[in-house]
Amino acid sequence: MFSFLRDKTRMPTPEEALPGRSETMPVPERHEVLGTRLQPPFPGGHHQALFGLGCFWGAERLFWQVPGVYTTAVGYAGGHTPNPTYDEVCSGRTGHNEVVLVVYDPAAVPFDALLKVFWEGHDPTQGMRQGNDVGTQYRSGVYVYDEDQRRAAEEGRDRYAPLLAASGYGPITTEIVEAPAFYYAEPYHQQYLAKVPNGYCGLGGTGVSCPVGVVRADA
Repeated sequence: MFSFLRDKTRMPTPEEALPGRSETMPVPERHEVLGTRLQPPFPGGHHQALFGLGCFWGAERLFWQVPGVYTTAVGYAGGHTPNPTYDEVCSGRTGHNEVVLVVYDPAAVPFDALLKVFWEGHDPTQGMRQGNDVGTQYRSGVYVYDEDQRRAAEEGRDRYAPLLAASGYGPITTEIVEAPAFYYAEPYHQQYLAKVPNGYCGLGGTGVSCPVGVVRADA
């Protein structure tokens, strides 16, 4: 038991995971930067995407700056514990990843463009860590809502991997799986770096350009 508690890079089993709770987290009504809704209902024709790429503070900021993104929110996904708290996720005993929910207009920004932000915004070869942030909640992940997203994510991974290898990086460790339940993080985490501009951001890309997607400029 004590060895497990010290090893935050090992995924807990359902039996080892914390029990969680039925109560959901309160969610701010509006996005701190975009002024849009953080929870459904979202505008018709908009799609959702879900990414894990390290500390979600910096990750969310990457995506809210993309033209065509309606809203972003941070939360937890991919673990066993229902409605976890930040402290519980950081304990390594929920199995959850820190993730960013992105709601976007596919007519304005294709999913490939979001994937480009994802791949270039972090190092997808580090396993259960991102830089100095170590633990299961910092793993790289694309959580897909349909087969088109899965195909795009897998094709992007396969095109990016040899470029990373040529630059001296190891194999991509990103998990690409069906989108699990998304649990909103505490209100103070939402758009944290807009509220605290000089706050911590542990993200750092590889500097290797990913050959998928082109983020369109403002019209």
